[in-house]
Amino acid sequence: MTSNSFSSTNDLPPTELIPWLTAEGSLTAILEEKAGQPLRVKRSFEGYRSLTLGQKKQLGITGGMLGRPMLAWVREVQLYGCDDAPWVQAQSIFPLYSLQGQARRLQQLKNTPIGYVLFKRCRTLPNERFISHTSDGWQRQTRYDWYGRTLMISETFLPAFL
Repeated sequence: MTSNSFSSTNDLPPTELIPWLTAEGSLTAILEEKAGQPLRVKRSFEGYRSLTLGQKKQLGITGGMLGRPMLAWVREVQLYGCDDAPWVQAQSIFPLYSLQGQARRLQQLKNTPIGYVLFKRCRTLPNERFISHTSDGWQRQTRYDWYGRTLMISETFLPAFL
């Protein structure tokens, strides 16, 4: 099941951006279609970080676990289409408890778009999505259930995209 919700803000995204913010399946695939070539991925951070209270809530963590320190593997990248300027700034959060078995390969993506891995077998995944406007641009935050493992991907569409 998929749900989309816009943040409680008076401004709405530009009409031409709404299909991108609400697109199901691999954003990587549809961005590559728009670019007419594979995406270039530039990593700005990849490593362990403590989850914030807000991130824990977004991941669906409740109860006593909210107050406990929790580590995640975090990957921050910029995605380039066919321009010199990045189109999307993305952050992937993989709580350590989700990085078991086959999911451990998510720590070794390097410059591979995450969509290549997440949507290799399925065109869509169960998710919950929140859309908001940030200082960097319009953002979609999606909590995915990937084979029983929870992960969060935030994608901010930068001015060069439009």
